[in-house]
Amino acid sequence: MGERGRPRGFDRDAVLRQAMVAFWSNGYEGTSMTDLTAAMGIASPSIYACFGSKEQLFREAVELYDSIAGNPSRLALDHAPVAREAVHGMLSTSADFYADPATPPGCMVVMASAGTAMSQDVQDFLAGLRRGMQAAIVARLRRAVDEGDLPGEAAVETMAAFYTTVQQGMSIQARDGATRADLEAIVTAAMSAWEPLAGIR
Repeated sequence: MGERGRPRGFDRDAVLRQAMVAFWSNGYEGTSMTDLTAAMGIASPSIYACFGSKEQLFREAVELYDSIAGNPSRLALDHAPVAREAVHGMLSTSADFYADPATPPGCMVVMASAGTAMSQDVQDFLAGLRRGMQAAIVARLRRAVDEGDLPGEAAVETMAAFYTTVQQGMSIQARDGATRADLEAIVTAAMSAWEPLAGIR
């Protein structure tokens, strides 16, 4: 039996993308229901009926963002033949995304953590996404050790934490106005630490 009742009258995927941009621009706490109704072009009762709550809408918007922004970085990390090139590609891909004039600057997952209005569950959800990127770097570096690309004594966990910190810091720099060239200079500086961190002489 088909779904009964009045049809929605809007494209759920399209309005979710519009909500994502609003949250990405202003964060969770800085985005009011008035902002969301204006961005999504639907009334607040329709938002609640479709998504349940502002918090649930935010969670879905973050998941959409991660599917768009996270995949290129993970692909760069996975597909490069050597670890140094993989991490460099991940950071450069992030720089491209963070400084793209067609989208809000920076990383939504990093910038959305400001403020305290969201529940602990959602804060944990965001932290889990951030930890997931670090875990992906750890996995890539361990693979490099197994393949003989990195020495066995390489400080894999420290390297992953360092490059995750660089990636997240680039997001804040972009939000504060850093250009693509500025971010690439940060990438270059970060990659100069590769040999010392990896124990390569």
